[in-house]
Amino acid sequence: MILMMQFPLLSRSGLLKKLIADFTNEEGSNCVLQLDDVPGGDKTFELVTKFCYSVKIEVTASNVVSLRCAAEHLQMNETYGEGNLIARTEAFLNEVFSNWSDSIKALQTCEEVKSCAEELHIVSRCIDSLAIKACSNPNMSNRHVEGQDCSKYSAQDPALWNGISSENKSPHPGDDWWYEDLSSLILPLYKRVILSIEAKGMKPENVVGSLIYYIRRFIPMMNRQASFNDKNSVNQGTTTNSSISEADQRALLEEIMGLLPNKKGVTPSKYLLRLLCAATILHASPSCIENLEKRIGSQLDQAELVDLLIPNMGYSVETLYDMDCIQRIIDHFMSIYQASTASTSPCIIEDGPLIAGTDALAPMTMVANLIDAYLAEVAVDVNLKFPKFQALASAIPDYARPLDDALYHAIDVYLKVRPCWKPSFPKCYYLYILVNQML
Repeated sequence: MILMMQFPLLSRSGLLKKLIADFTNEEGSNCVLQLDDVPGGDKTFELVTKFCYSVKIEVTASNVVSLRCAAEHLQMNETYGEGNLIARTEAFLNEVFSNWSDSIKALQTCEEVKSCAEELHIVSRCIDSLAIKACSNPNMSNRHVEGQDCSKYSAQDPALWNGISSENKSPHPGDDWWYEDLSSLILPLYKRVILSIEAKGMKPENVVGSLIYYIRRFIPMMNRQASFNDKNSVNQGTTTNSSISEADQRALLEEIMGLLPNKKGVTPSKYLLRLLCAATILHASPSCIENLEKRIGSQLDQAELVDLLIPNMGYSVETLYDMDCIQRIIDHFMSIYQASTASTSPCIIEDGPLIAGTDALAPMTMVANLIDAYLAEVAVDVNLKFPKFQALASAIPDYARPLDDALYHAIDVYLKVRPCWKPSFPKCYYLYILVNQML
Protein backbone atom coordinates (compact mmCIF):
# COMPACT_ATOMS: atom_id res chain seq x y z
CA MET A 1 0.00 0.00 0.00
CA ILE A 2 1.42 3.29 -1.02
CA LEU A 3 0.10 6.50 0.46
CA MET A 4 0.28 9.36 -2.00
CA MET A 5 0.67 12.57 -0.04
CA GLN A 6 3.68 14.28 -1.52
CA PHE A 7 3.87 16.41 -4.62
CA PRO A 8 7.36 15.47 -6.03
CA LEU A 9 6.38 11.90 -6.74
CA LEU A 10 3.22 12.96 -8.56
CA SER A 11 4.97 15.65 -10.56
CA ARG A 12 7.36 13.11 -12.14
CA SER A 13 4.83 10.42 -13.05
CA GLY A 14 2.07 10.83 -15.58
CA LEU A 15 0.46 7.57 -14.49
CA LEU A 16 0.31 8.46 -10.79
CA LYS A 17 -0.98 11.92 -11.57
CA LYS A 18 -3.79 10.42 -13.63
CA LEU A 19 -4.65 7.79 -11.01
CA ILE A 20 -4.80 10.37 -8.25
CA ALA A 21 -7.02 12.59 -10.35
CA ASP A 22 -9.35 9.67 -11.10
CA PHE A 23 -9.66 8.44 -7.54
CA THR A 24 -9.72 11.67 -5.50
CA ASN A 25 -13.02 11.82 -3.64
CA GLU A 26 -15.35 14.74 -3.46
CA GLU A 27 -13.83 16.06 -0.26
CA GLY A 28 -10.40 16.16 -1.89
CA SER A 29 -8.86 13.96 0.78
CA ASN A 30 -5.88 11.74 0.12
CA CYS A 31 -6.44 8.37 -1.51
CA VAL A 32 -4.59 5.07 -1.27
CA LEU A 33 -3.35 3.26 -4.37
CA GLN A 34 -2.00 -0.27 -4.67
CA LEU A 35 0.51 -0.70 -7.48
CA ASP A 36 0.99 -4.41 -8.14
CA ASP A 37 2.19 -4.24 -11.71
CA VAL A 38 5.23 -1.94 -11.49
CA PRO A 39 8.09 -3.69 -13.36
CA GLY A 40 10.78 -4.79 -10.94
CA GLY A 41 8.50 -4.81 -7.91
CA ASP A 42 8.83 -2.89 -4.66
CA LYS A 43 12.64 -2.63 -4.75
CA THR A 44 12.58 -0.90 -8.10
CA PHE A 45 9.71 1.36 -7.02
CA GLU A 46 11.70 2.34 -3.96
CA LEU A 47 14.54 3.51 -6.23
CA VAL A 48 12.04 5.41 -8.36
CA THR A 49 10.69 7.15 -5.27
CA LYS A 50 14.18 8.13 -4.12
CA PHE A 51 14.91 9.54 -7.56
CA CYS A 52 11.77 11.69 -7.40
CA TYR A 53 12.84 13.07 -4.01
CA SER A 54 16.39 13.79 -5.26
CA VAL A 55 17.90 11.09 -3.07
CA LYS A 56 21.09 9.74 -4.60
CA ILE A 57 20.58 6.20 -5.89
CA GLU A 58 23.02 3.60 -7.18
CA VAL A 59 22.13 2.59 -10.70
CA THR A 60 24.03 -0.37 -12.10
CA ALA A 61 23.92 -2.65 -15.07
CA SER A 62 21.99 -5.06 -12.85
CA ASN A 63 19.07 -2.73 -12.08
CA VAL A 64 18.94 -0.23 -14.95
CA VAL A 65 16.65 -2.43 -17.08
CA SER A 66 14.06 -2.68 -14.29
CA LEU A 67 14.33 1.07 -13.67
CA ARG A 68 13.87 1.84 -17.36
CA CYS A 69 10.80 -0.39 -17.56
CA ALA A 70 9.35 1.06 -14.35
CA ALA A 71 9.91 4.56 -15.67
CA GLU A 72 8.06 3.67 -18.86
CA HIS A 73 5.20 2.13 -16.91
CA LEU A 74 4.91 5.18 -14.65
CA GLN A 75 5.13 7.55 -17.66
CA MET A 76 8.15 9.40 -16.31
CA ASN A 77 9.00 11.26 -19.50
CA GLU A 78 10.17 14.83 -20.14
CA THR A 79 6.58 16.09 -20.13
CA TYR A 80 6.64 15.64 -16.37
CA GLY A 81 10.00 17.19 -15.65
CA GLU A 82 13.28 17.85 -17.39
CA GLY A 83 15.83 15.10 -16.90
CA ASN A 84 13.12 12.63 -15.89
CA LEU A 85 13.83 8.96 -15.23
CA ILE A 86 13.18 7.69 -18.76
CA ALA A 87 15.81 10.03 -20.21
CA ARG A 88 18.27 9.29 -17.40
CA THR A 89 18.00 5.52 -17.66
CA GLU A 90 18.20 5.64 -21.46
CA ALA A 91 21.43 7.62 -21.18
CA PHE A 92 22.80 5.05 -18.78
CA LEU A 93 21.72 2.15 -21.00
CA ASN A 94 23.80 3.65 -23.79
CA GLU A 95 26.77 3.50 -21.40
CA VAL A 96 25.93 -0.12 -20.61
CA PHE A 97 25.73 -1.09 -24.28
CA SER A 98 29.24 0.24 -24.84
CA ASN A 99 30.58 -2.27 -22.35
CA TRP A 100 30.71 -6.06 -22.79
CA SER A 101 30.34 -7.17 -19.17
CA ASP A 102 27.61 -4.68 -18.38
CA SER A 103 25.68 -5.69 -21.50
CA ILE A 104 25.77 -9.30 -20.25
CA LYS A 105 24.47 -8.28 -16.83
CA ALA A 106 21.74 -6.10 -18.30
CA LEU A 107 20.60 -8.89 -20.64
CA GLN A 108 20.42 -11.36 -17.75
CA THR A 109 18.07 -9.04 -15.84
CA CYS A 110 15.76 -8.63 -18.84
CA GLU A 111 14.14 -11.94 -17.93
CA GLU A 112 12.75 -10.32 -14.74
CA VAL A 113 10.79 -7.76 -16.79
CA LYS A 114 10.62 -9.74 -20.01
CA SER A 115 7.53 -8.34 -21.73
CA CYS A 116 8.35 -4.71 -21.03
CA ALA A 117 12.03 -5.14 -21.96
CA GLU A 118 11.00 -6.69 -25.26
CA GLU A 119 8.53 -3.87 -26.00
CA LEU A 120 11.21 -1.25 -25.34
CA HIS A 121 13.68 -3.20 -27.52
CA ILE A 122 16.14 -3.41 -24.64
CA VAL A 123 16.67 -7.14 -25.23
CA SER A 124 17.39 -6.73 -28.92
CA ARG A 125 19.71 -3.78 -28.23
CA CYS A 126 21.65 -5.82 -25.67
CA ILE A 127 21.94 -8.73 -28.07
CA ASP A 128 23.06 -6.50 -30.93
CA SER A 129 25.66 -4.88 -28.69
CA LEU A 130 27.07 -8.25 -27.65
CA ALA A 131 27.09 -9.62 -31.19
CA ILE A 132 29.01 -6.62 -32.52
CA LYS A 133 31.61 -6.87 -29.77
CA ALA A 134 32.03 -10.64 -30.13
CA CYS A 135 32.66 -10.22 -33.87
CA SER A 136 35.09 -7.35 -33.38
CA ASN A 137 38.67 -7.36 -32.22
CA PRO A 138 38.75 -8.70 -28.63
CA ASN A 139 40.95 -5.78 -27.58
CA MET A 140 38.10 -3.42 -28.44
CA SER A 141 35.45 -5.14 -26.34
CA ASN A 142 36.05 -3.28 -23.05
CA ARG A 143 35.58 -6.54 -21.21
CA HIS A 144 35.90 -6.34 -17.43
CA VAL A 145 36.85 -8.57 -14.56
CA GLU A 146 34.21 -11.19 -13.85
CA GLY A 147 31.95 -10.12 -11.01
CA GLN A 148 32.99 -6.47 -11.17
CA ASP A 149 30.22 -3.99 -11.89
CA CYS A 150 32.06 -1.24 -13.64
CA SER A 151 29.15 1.10 -14.20
CA LYS A 152 28.06 2.36 -10.83
CA TYR A 153 27.02 5.79 -9.73
CA SER A 154 29.40 7.43 -7.32
CA ALA A 155 30.02 10.88 -5.98
CA GLN A 156 33.57 11.04 -7.36
CA ASP A 157 32.52 11.73 -10.95
CA PRO A 158 30.34 14.83 -11.08
CA ALA A 159 30.38 14.96 -14.86
CA LEU A 160 27.76 12.22 -15.07
CA TRP A 161 24.42 12.19 -13.34
CA ASN A 162 24.43 10.72 -9.88
CA GLY A 163 28.09 10.06 -10.48
CA ILE A 164 28.78 7.30 -13.01
CA SER A 165 32.21 5.75 -12.82
CA SER A 166 33.78 2.94 -14.77
CA GLU A 167 37.05 1.11 -14.72
CA ASN A 168 38.26 -0.74 -17.77
CA LYS A 169 40.41 -3.84 -17.89
CA SER A 170 41.90 -5.54 -20.91
CA PRO A 171 40.03 -8.62 -22.07
CA HIS A 172 41.45 -12.10 -22.18
CA PRO A 173 43.22 -12.76 -25.50
CA GLY A 174 42.10 -15.35 -28.03
CA ASP A 175 39.06 -16.00 -30.20
CA ASP A 176 37.26 -17.79 -27.36
CA TRP A 177 37.30 -14.92 -24.87
CA TRP A 178 33.51 -14.53 -25.06
CA TYR A 179 32.51 -18.20 -24.59
CA GLU A 180 32.36 -18.24 -20.79
CA ASP A 181 30.40 -15.01 -20.47
CA LEU A 182 27.69 -16.09 -22.91
CA SER A 183 27.35 -19.45 -21.15
CA SER A 184 25.85 -17.61 -18.16
CA LEU A 185 22.74 -16.75 -20.23
CA ILE A 186 19.59 -18.84 -20.19
CA LEU A 187 19.07 -20.86 -23.34
CA PRO A 188 16.47 -18.62 -25.10
CA LEU A 189 18.70 -15.56 -24.71
CA TYR A 190 21.87 -17.45 -25.55
CA LYS A 191 20.26 -18.80 -28.71
CA ARG A 192 19.31 -15.31 -29.87
CA VAL A 193 22.81 -13.99 -29.19
CA ILE A 194 24.42 -16.86 -31.12
CA LEU A 195 22.11 -16.36 -34.10
CA SER A 196 22.93 -12.65 -34.11
CA ILE A 197 26.66 -13.35 -33.86
CA GLU A 198 26.43 -15.82 -36.73
CA ALA A 199 24.46 -13.34 -38.85
CA LYS A 200 27.17 -10.72 -38.32
CA GLY A 201 29.81 -12.95 -39.86
CA MET A 202 31.42 -14.84 -37.00
CA LYS A 203 33.56 -17.76 -38.21
CA PRO A 204 31.62 -21.04 -38.02
CA GLU A 205 34.46 -22.63 -36.02
CA ASN A 206 34.04 -20.02 -33.28
CA VAL A 207 30.26 -20.42 -33.26
CA VAL A 208 30.73 -24.17 -32.78
CA GLY A 209 33.27 -23.52 -30.03
CA SER A 210 30.76 -21.43 -28.09
CA LEU A 211 27.97 -23.99 -28.58
CA ILE A 212 30.17 -26.82 -27.31
CA TYR A 213 31.29 -24.71 -24.34
CA TYR A 214 27.66 -23.97 -23.49
CA ILE A 215 26.42 -27.55 -23.69
CA ARG A 216 29.39 -28.88 -21.72
CA ARG A 217 28.45 -26.54 -18.90
CA PHE A 218 24.94 -27.95 -18.55
CA ILE A 219 25.40 -31.56 -19.66
CA PRO A 220 28.31 -32.93 -17.62
CA MET A 221 28.58 -36.19 -19.58
CA MET A 222 29.87 -34.11 -22.50
CA ASN A 223 33.04 -33.50 -20.49
CA ARG A 224 34.15 -37.13 -20.38
CA GLN A 225 34.33 -40.23 -22.46
CA ALA A 226 31.23 -42.38 -22.54
CA SER A 227 30.84 -44.85 -19.71
CA PHE A 228 28.26 -47.40 -18.68
CA ASN A 229 27.70 -45.49 -15.43
CA ASP A 230 26.17 -42.60 -17.35
CA LYS A 231 22.96 -44.50 -17.95
CA ASN A 232 22.39 -45.15 -14.27
CA SER A 233 22.96 -41.53 -13.28
CA VAL A 234 20.55 -40.22 -15.90
CA ASN A 235 17.86 -42.72 -14.96
CA GLN A 236 17.94 -41.26 -11.47
CA GLY A 237 16.80 -37.94 -12.92
CA THR A 238 20.09 -36.05 -12.90
CA THR A 239 23.67 -36.47 -13.97
CA THR A 240 26.77 -36.08 -11.87
CA ASN A 241 27.47 -32.50 -10.83
CA SER A 242 24.23 -31.30 -12.36
CA SER A 243 20.82 -30.44 -11.02
CA ILE A 244 19.29 -30.20 -14.48
CA SER A 245 16.67 -32.83 -15.15
CA GLU A 246 16.96 -35.38 -17.91
CA ALA A 247 14.11 -33.70 -19.82
CA ASP A 248 15.79 -30.29 -19.64
CA GLN A 249 19.13 -31.74 -20.75
CA ARG A 250 17.43 -33.46 -23.66
CA ALA A 251 15.70 -30.23 -24.72
CA LEU A 252 18.97 -28.33 -24.44
CA LEU A 253 20.84 -30.86 -26.54
CA GLU A 254 18.21 -30.81 -29.28
CA GLU A 255 18.23 -27.00 -29.33
CA ILE A 256 22.03 -26.87 -29.60
CA MET A 257 21.93 -29.41 -32.41
CA GLY A 258 19.67 -27.06 -34.33
CA LEU A 259 22.26 -24.29 -33.98
CA LEU A 260 25.33 -26.22 -35.14
CA PRO A 261 26.55 -25.06 -38.58
CA ASN A 262 25.95 -27.64 -41.29
CA LYS A 263 29.33 -27.20 -42.95
CA LYS A 264 31.33 -30.43 -43.00
CA GLY A 265 34.30 -30.57 -40.66
CA VAL A 266 33.45 -27.41 -38.71
CA THR A 267 32.28 -29.39 -35.68
CA PRO A 268 35.04 -31.83 -34.58
CA SER A 269 34.04 -35.47 -34.86
CA LYS A 270 34.86 -36.17 -31.22
CA TYR A 271 32.23 -33.67 -30.08
CA LEU A 272 29.66 -34.96 -32.54
CA LEU A 273 30.22 -38.46 -31.17
CA ARG A 274 29.92 -37.23 -27.58
CA LEU A 275 26.72 -35.45 -28.55
CA LEU A 276 25.49 -38.70 -30.07
CA CYS A 277 26.34 -40.63 -26.92
CA ALA A 278 24.56 -38.04 -24.78
CA ALA A 279 21.57 -38.03 -27.13
CA THR A 280 21.33 -41.81 -26.84
CA ILE A 281 21.55 -41.77 -23.05
CA LEU A 282 19.00 -38.94 -22.79
CA HIS A 283 16.63 -40.62 -25.28
CA ALA A 284 16.65 -37.70 -27.68
CA SER A 285 14.28 -37.66 -30.63
CA PRO A 286 14.96 -40.08 -33.51
CA SER A 287 15.43 -37.13 -35.87
CA CYS A 288 18.11 -35.65 -33.60
CA ILE A 289 20.00 -38.96 -33.42
CA GLU A 290 19.69 -39.51 -37.16
CA ASN A 291 21.01 -36.00 -37.82
CA LEU A 292 24.03 -36.66 -35.61
CA GLU A 293 24.76 -40.02 -37.24
CA LYS A 294 24.69 -38.44 -40.71
CA ARG A 295 26.98 -35.61 -39.60
CA ILE A 296 29.44 -38.09 -38.11
CA GLY A 297 29.24 -40.29 -41.18
CA SER A 298 30.14 -37.36 -43.44
CA GLN A 299 33.46 -36.94 -41.61
CA LEU A 300 34.08 -40.39 -40.13
CA ASP A 301 37.68 -40.30 -41.33
CA GLN A 302 38.32 -37.57 -38.72
CA ALA A 303 37.04 -39.64 -35.78
CA GLU A 304 39.12 -41.41 -33.13
CA LEU A 305 38.63 -44.89 -31.78
CA VAL A 306 37.93 -43.90 -28.18
CA ASP A 307 34.98 -41.76 -29.28
CA LEU A 308 33.38 -44.61 -31.24
CA LEU A 309 33.01 -46.73 -28.11
CA ILE A 310 29.43 -45.70 -27.38
CA PRO A 311 27.77 -47.79 -24.65
CA ASN A 312 24.68 -49.68 -25.70
CA MET A 313 21.80 -47.94 -23.93
CA GLY A 314 18.96 -49.78 -25.62
CA TYR A 315 16.21 -51.44 -23.65
CA SER A 316 17.22 -54.81 -25.09
CA VAL A 317 20.99 -54.82 -24.68
CA GLU A 318 22.78 -57.54 -26.63
CA THR A 319 26.26 -56.07 -26.76
CA LEU A 320 28.26 -53.74 -24.54
CA TYR A 321 28.72 -51.18 -27.30
CA ASP A 322 26.17 -49.77 -29.72
CA MET A 323 27.40 -51.46 -32.89
CA ASP A 324 24.15 -50.85 -34.76
CA CYS A 325 24.79 -47.12 -34.43
CA ILE A 326 28.33 -47.50 -35.78
CA GLN A 327 26.98 -49.62 -38.64
CA ARG A 328 24.59 -46.82 -39.63
CA ILE A 329 27.39 -44.25 -39.42
CA ILE A 330 29.57 -46.37 -41.72
CA ASP A 331 26.66 -46.72 -44.15
CA HIS A 332 26.29 -42.92 -44.22
CA PHE A 333 30.00 -42.54 -44.85
CA MET A 334 29.98 -45.11 -47.66
CA SER A 335 27.01 -43.53 -49.41
CA ILE A 336 28.68 -40.10 -49.34
CA TYR A 337 32.07 -41.45 -50.37
CA GLN A 338 30.73 -43.54 -53.23
CA ALA A 339 28.67 -40.63 -54.51
CA SER A 340 31.72 -38.35 -54.49
CA THR A 341 33.89 -40.91 -56.31
CA ALA A 342 31.24 -42.23 -58.70
CA SER A 343 33.14 -40.97 -61.71
CA THR A 344 36.39 -42.63 -60.69
CA SER A 345 37.43 -46.16 -59.84
CA PRO A 346 40.10 -47.49 -57.47
CA CYS A 347 43.60 -47.49 -58.90
CA ILE A 348 45.22 -50.90 -58.90
CA ILE A 349 48.73 -51.92 -59.80
CA GLU A 350 48.97 -55.00 -62.00
CA ASP A 351 49.65 -58.04 -59.82
CA GLY A 352 50.10 -55.70 -56.88
CA PRO A 353 48.29 -53.93 -54.07
CA LEU A 354 46.01 -50.95 -54.27
CA ILE A 355 47.66 -47.55 -54.40
CA ALA A 356 46.47 -46.16 -51.07
CA GLY A 357 48.29 -42.85 -51.10
CA THR A 358 45.95 -41.05 -53.45
CA ASP A 359 43.90 -38.19 -52.04
CA ALA A 360 40.63 -39.79 -53.11
CA LEU A 361 41.35 -43.04 -51.30
CA ALA A 362 42.86 -41.57 -48.12
CA PRO A 363 39.54 -41.05 -46.25
CA MET A 364 38.43 -44.62 -47.02
CA THR A 365 41.74 -46.05 -45.85
CA MET A 366 41.56 -44.06 -42.62
CA VAL A 367 38.05 -45.32 -41.96
CA ALA A 368 39.12 -48.90 -42.70
CA ASN A 369 41.93 -48.64 -40.14
CA LEU A 370 39.55 -47.05 -37.66
CA ILE A 371 36.92 -49.76 -38.01
CA ASP A 372 39.49 -52.56 -37.79
CA ALA A 373 40.73 -51.06 -34.52
CA TYR A 374 37.12 -50.76 -33.36
CA LEU A 375 36.50 -54.43 -34.14
CA ALA A 376 39.48 -55.40 -32.01
CA GLU A 377 38.04 -53.44 -29.09
CA VAL A 378 34.50 -54.82 -29.29
CA ALA A 379 35.66 -58.37 -30.03
CA VAL A 380 36.23 -58.99 -26.30
CA ASP A 381 32.47 -58.80 -25.73
CA VAL A 382 31.40 -62.42 -25.32
CA ASN A 383 27.83 -61.47 -26.31
CA LEU A 384 28.93 -60.26 -29.73
CA LYS A 385 27.63 -62.67 -32.34
CA PHE A 386 29.80 -63.38 -35.34
CA PRO A 387 27.24 -62.25 -37.98
CA LYS A 388 27.24 -58.74 -36.49
CA PHE A 389 31.03 -58.77 -36.22
CA GLN A 390 31.29 -59.90 -39.83
CA ALA A 391 28.72 -57.37 -41.09
CA LEU A 392 30.68 -54.49 -39.58
CA ALA A 393 33.96 -55.72 -41.03
CA SER A 394 32.41 -56.26 -44.44
CA ALA A 395 30.93 -52.78 -44.52
CA ILE A 396 34.36 -51.53 -45.58
CA PRO A 397 35.29 -52.66 -49.11
CA ASP A 398 38.40 -54.80 -49.37
CA TYR A 399 40.16 -52.32 -51.68
CA ALA A 400 40.28 -49.84 -48.77
CA ARG A 401 42.70 -52.06 -46.85
CA PRO A 402 46.28 -51.92 -48.18
CA LEU A 403 47.13 -54.46 -45.47
CA ASP A 404 44.90 -56.91 -43.63
CA ASP A 405 46.98 -57.12 -40.46
CA ALA A 406 44.56 -55.07 -38.34
CA LEU A 407 41.63 -57.18 -39.45
CA TYR A 408 43.55 -60.40 -38.69
CA HIS A 409 44.29 -59.01 -35.24
CA ALA A 410 40.60 -58.22 -34.60
CA ILE A 411 39.57 -61.75 -35.59
CA ASP A 412 42.32 -63.22 -33.44
CA VAL A 413 41.01 -61.25 -30.44
CA TYR A 414 37.50 -62.48 -31.23
CA LEU A 415 38.70 -66.13 -31.17
CA LYS A 416 40.85 -65.78 -28.06
CA VAL A 417 37.87 -64.84 -25.86
CA ARG A 418 35.99 -67.86 -27.23
CA PRO A 419 38.40 -70.77 -26.68
CA CYS A 420 35.65 -73.39 -26.91
CA TRP A 421 34.21 -72.04 -30.11
CA LYS A 422 34.31 -74.64 -32.94
CA PRO A 423 36.82 -76.90 -31.17
CA SER A 424 36.93 -79.36 -34.06
CA PHE A 425 38.79 -76.80 -36.15
CA PRO A 426 42.40 -75.81 -35.63
CA LYS A 427 42.39 -72.18 -34.59
CA CYS A 428 44.67 -70.98 -37.39
CA TYR A 429 42.55 -72.78 -40.02
CA TYR A 430 39.32 -71.29 -38.66
CA LEU A 431 40.94 -67.86 -38.62
CA TYR A 432 41.74 -68.38 -42.29
CA ILE A 433 38.09 -69.22 -43.00
CA LEU A 434 36.82 -66.16 -41.14
CA VAL A 435 39.14 -63.82 -42.99
CA ASN A 436 38.15 -65.23 -46.34
CA GLN A 437 34.48 -64.77 -45.46
CA MET A 438 35.11 -61.09 -44.92
CA LEU A 439 37.56 -60.28 -47.70
